Amino acid sequence: MSSPAQFFTRAYTAHDQERPVREDDLSGRSPFQRDSARIQHSAALRRLTGKAQVTTPVFKGQPFSESRRTRLSHTLECAQIGREMGAVLGCDTYLVEAACLAHDVGHPPFGHNGELALDEFARSAGGFEGNAQTFRILTRLEPKSPGGRGLNLTRAVLDAATKYPWGRGGKPGAPDSPKFGVYDDDRSDFDWMRSGAPDGRRCVEAQVMDWADDVSYSVHDLEDGLLAGRLSTADFTSGDGRGELLEFAAARYAPEGTETAELGEALDRLVHQRWWPCLATGYDSYEDQARLKYATSQLIGRFCSAAQEATRRAHGRGRIARYRCDLVVPRRVRLECDVLKALHHLYVIHSPEEQSRRARQREQLTELAHGLLGAPDKAMRPQFREEFEKATCEVGRIRAVTDQVASLDDAGVAVMLARLAA
Repeated sequence: MSSPAQFFTRAYTAHDQERPVREDDLSGRSPFQRDSARIQHSAALRRLTGKAQVTTPVFKGQPFSESRRTRLSHTLECAQIGREMGAVLGCDTYLVEAACLAHDVGHPPFGHNGELALDEFARSAGGFEGNAQTFRILTRLEPKSPGGRGLNLTRAVLDAATKYPWGRGGKPGAPDSPKFGVYDDDRSDFDWMRSGAPDGRRCVEAQVMDWADDVSYSVHDLEDGLLAGRLSTADFTSGDGRGELLEFAAARYAPEGTETAELGEALDRLVHQRWWPCLATGYDSYEDQARLKYATSQLIGRFCSAAQEATRRAHGRGRIARYRCDLVVPRRVRLECDVLKALHHLYVIHSPEEQSRRARQREQLTELAHGLLGAPDKAMRPQFREEFEKATCEVGRIRAVTDQVASLDDAGVAVMLARLAA
């Protein structure tokens, strides 16, 4: 077994690339190339095409609303950003790409809103968290090889896809955090994956994946909101709207203790860029859309290059891998990203119409989960019904139902409710 010290001094070891079950591969691919391909061809990834990114809005009468992002398009964009950022840093690009492709496969219908409903339903069985569900899918639920379970990925790829390397209540210094990366039921696979790694610390590839995720959704949610007419830059760059945004960012996204004045400086740095989108109305014309896309590209480049340059300054130009170092994201840039994340949350997710719709979504998921628990033969798919029937206690049956509901896309919730009602 590798010791923690070895993770700091060596780029990779054979043990890092080990799989639970060894396989022969005559294709000449590296283990990480093969892992990336397995994730790209998985049903779990394909299902993301019907799952919400943050919301699943239907903007009637609004042009271009049909081009809104889904969880799959977000994942592909995240993978592109992470792969190129990793290449500049000297990471194995297939490893970073695999982590980015995998990072959201555990998200349930209706995005983070669905997480809330399933966490409440499954509380007696350990709860629900999209990242823990991702690990469960990769190691147990996704069919790949006869006689095996899961995708049989390498330790390094599983570790790089793990945002929160701890169980519920185990976040270092923050035991009340709702974020965690493994259920108790999957602990043996998790312990194998983390063998020799520093407790609670993420490998650098996971940090690159996480920053690529933050960059992708903070920038693209802004773009989607502006295109759909759900927000206008005039709403938050001055007056009461500006103060409300900064207070929300400080309370929800920025590091604890961050003053609104510092967040205001972050917002001003963005607003004063020559490419900042500043139309007060919709982006209907070709030229307006091109200007918005240019702003999107500039923001992504700004956030990525800042992290790349700061990490190189701190750690030199040698290869960056595993636990040799950490990704460095300058505070000023991270706060700019936090402001953008707060922007979409405040103006879209917190809007009255969206809150009403989100409440209905949670009710649907809760109704479906309890309905399946009482009548699994009526609607559960064979894979999950088998899991349900093998369970020897209520905890196992709740977990099987949760796995089934989490696997659905947004439209599938209504379809399965109809089956239960038939």
